[in-house]
Amino acid sequence: MSNEIVSLIPKIIEKYKIKTLDITGGAPELHPEFKKLITSLSTKAVDIIDRCNLTIFFEEGYENLPQFLAKNKVIITASLPCYEKNNVNFQRGLGVFEKSINAIKILNDLGYGKKENGLQLNLVYNPVSPILPPSQKILEQDYKKILYEKYNIVFNNLYTITNMPINRYEEFLRREGKLNTYYKLLKENFNENNLENLMCKKTISVNWLGEIYDCDFNQQINFRENKGPKTLFDLLDESFTFDYRVAVKEHCFACTAGAGSSCGGTLS
Repeated sequence: MSNEIVSLIPKIIEKYKIKTLDITGGAPELHPEFKKLITSLSTKAVDIIDRCNLTIFFEEGYENLPQFLAKNKVIITASLPCYEKNNVNFQRGLGVFEKSINAIKILNDLGYGKKENGLQLNLVYNPVSPILPPSQKILEQDYKKILYEKYNIVFNNLYTITNMPINRYEEFLRREGKLNTYYKLLKENFNENNLENLMCKKTISVNWLGEIYDCDFNQQINFRENKGPKTLFDLLDESFTFDYRVAVKEHCFACTAGAGSSCGGTLS
């Protein structure tokens, strides 16, 4: 994302009174404007979420990143697909689990994950198999119990997210002959009670070119309606006419199935 596009974000937040900025993209901390963007919003009434790859703390030049995030009260949301070392290292690579645990300990020492300090540390779980996630509440209890007993670490919330059948996961399911079965599972578990709280109805997702989408998943497959604003520039254009509909496709059943799914966990 260019510096010009980044500079539009505070303007959009101010104009539309946006309450949450969710920064993601693999390792968003690597962007040279990352810290500047956060400090530029320090006086605004906006929650900032860093979708953090915890291993970044051990890269040269980023050793003081945890202190910066704590100072600016940034909410940290990080993926930890399991509380067992072997499972995480198998999925993410050798040593990732150990680095993640050490990173969480650093954050705990700064006050993250402790309710009384107001510094939020949230973890994310995705099921490996083509199934719906288990109960978010029960799994959170398991995570908290095991991680505290084994490693003496704490966190605030666990978010369970349903796997989205797009891109690499879609190709994986197709190779395994499980794509149609997974779609059948999602559709059979459609829950209309989730419709009101779908994230596509209250968020916008912005790619590195400043183009806007209904959600991160639609962005990943470059899918959106032809009508309505296309870029952050459009959102700042006073002459722009809004005529907008959420773009919907078969993969959207993943967000409506069961307890629902969003980047912030279950919906119901």
